[in-house]
Amino acid sequence: MIYPSGASVTKLVYQLRYLLFPEHFENCCSYAEVRESLKTQIEISLTHRKQSIPGNDGKASDKILNIFFQKLPVIRTILRKDAEAGRNGDPAAYSTDEIILAYPGFFAVLVYRLAHELSCMDVPLIPRMMCEYAHAKTGIDIHPKADIGDHFFIDHGTGVVIGETSRIGNNVKLYQGVTIGALSTKNAKQLSGKKRHPSIEDDVVVYAGAAILGGDTVVGKGTTIGGNAFVTESVPPKSKIKGGGFCSRAN
Repeated sequence: MIYPSGASVTKLVYQLRYLLFPEHFENCCSYAEVRESLKTQIEISLTHRKQSIPGNDGKASDKILNIFFQKLPVIRTILRKDAEAGRNGDPAAYSTDEIILAYPGFFAVLVYRLAHELSCMDVPLIPRMMCEYAHAKTGIDIHPKADIGDHFFIDHGTGVVIGETSRIGNNVKLYQGVTIGALSTKNAKQLSGKKRHPSIEDDVVVYAGAAILGGDTVVGKGTTIGGNAFVTESVPPKSKIKGGGFCSRAN
């Protein structure tokens, strides 16, 4: 059985980054080259899609490509907002250019946003391969199916985990070592497809080492979660959870 090429998917990450920000990165490809390369990998990956493709006439990859490339300007706009959030949220950052060029958190989010669009179109394997490459490079593990709003910033980043069914609103900031995870993975197969990870509303800050767990857990708008806090139950808007504190329910 043939699988998508890891080397080709990694190369696509950098080619797509160039298409999004040609003013920041060295010219490495043409639009046509990227489209053809991505089409090849998508066609391979679609052979692994278990669901039938309604009305598939052999042009599923072309349809996916057309939608994906039409969304690149929107992705760029959102990423610009993410870079602005980084510039505004980190006094050590002197420009959005610095965020785009040098920050691992921005790189991980860029890869996530590209992979998320492919994942939303039910493209198998490639989105996970893209995000796992970013994970290996940055230490930031974002599942491509997670739902993340704009003005999103991960500062420092190493050790951040964002699970598959997480929902994160706008203007959210995470520091290193934060886990947005599942409360339990017992009977894992029975949990597949169910909401297992928290929802984080707008304007939330989560400091280093905090763990927010559980599919029923909602962190209300404007909340601050202190470092190393352990949160497994919902938190009202504008709450302040102390560092090292516990906000949990019995399992």
